[in-house]
Amino acid sequence: MPPLQIGFVIYPGVIQLDLTGPYQVLSFPPNTQTHLVWKDLSPVESNEGLVLTPTTTFSDCPPLDVICVPGGGLGQLDAMKDKSVLAFIKRQADVAQYVTSVCIGSMILAAAQVLNGYRATCHWAFRDQLAALGVEVVPQRVVVDRNRVTGAGVTSGIDFAFTLLSLLCNEETAQVTQLMMEYSPEPPFTAGTPQTAGKKVIASLMQEGQSFVDAFWNQTRETASQLSK
Repeated sequence: MPPLQIGFVIYPGVIQLDLTGPYQVLSFPPNTQTHLVWKDLSPVESNEGLVLTPTTTFSDCPPLDVICVPGGGLGQLDAMKDKSVLAFIKRQADVAQYVTSVCIGSMILAAAQVLNGYRATCHWAFRDQLAALGVEVVPQRVVVDRNRVTGAGVTSGIDFAFTLLSLLCNEETAQVTQLMMEYSPEPPFTAGTPQTAGKKVIASLMQEGQSFVDAFWNQTRETASQLSK
């Protein structure tokens, strides 16, 4: 059988672990072919400064079995209103087996109007913004609703990818891949969710990131207004 075509949409300011975590998982089986897709083949710098090289363009990308949209930093604000990005997502979503995202990449899917009528998740700090775009938000690490598969914040992209791999292939393939990666997390702290982090840690994070959240609220309102027309 021909390899499964898996495409990750990258853009300036993409969060590298939103991308590289799932990429690591989904590129392991021999029957998958992964693509990094952007407007052109010029290098793209992630939010963290990691330089990524697209492997294909929007115009040359083959029909995808899986389209995945990672979340981003402030650069995502441009992606959410970029007509060429949204058109590519819509076009591929019409033919893909699975339409997926990691973290706040689901907000780009919502802007492209491919989450209408679906349940989805995102990073915990942006659930209200995603809901404001008309999405039924589920506060889970990974949400599967028919052929929409979404992961919550950043590291959940790894769990998301194992879930997706079990759907694309089978559970054994996903488990073999997990063993290869020795994926058995034992975090040194319990601050990974708002429920376990404590008020002091949450307050520190939100104080540092409030301008980021506010910027996304502004874009969310603009996008929601456009979608309502």
